[in-house]
Amino acid sequence: MLLLGIIGVAVFFWAVRNGQYDDMDGAAHRVLMDDDTIEANVSDDADDKQWEQDDK
Repeated sequence: MLLLGIIGVAVFFWAVRNGQYDDMDGAAHRVLMDDDTIEANVSDDADDKQWEQDDK
């Protein structure tokens, strides 16, 4: 049991030294940012034009 605790502490310090805990809030905020809506609208416009051409 002591060996498991030592391994856990060693892994924690390794993660801290390698920057795993540098930006805890950045990833959470990036999930909320909706940057891909412009690309989605462009493809929707292309689909609308295709439907208009098919109707003629």
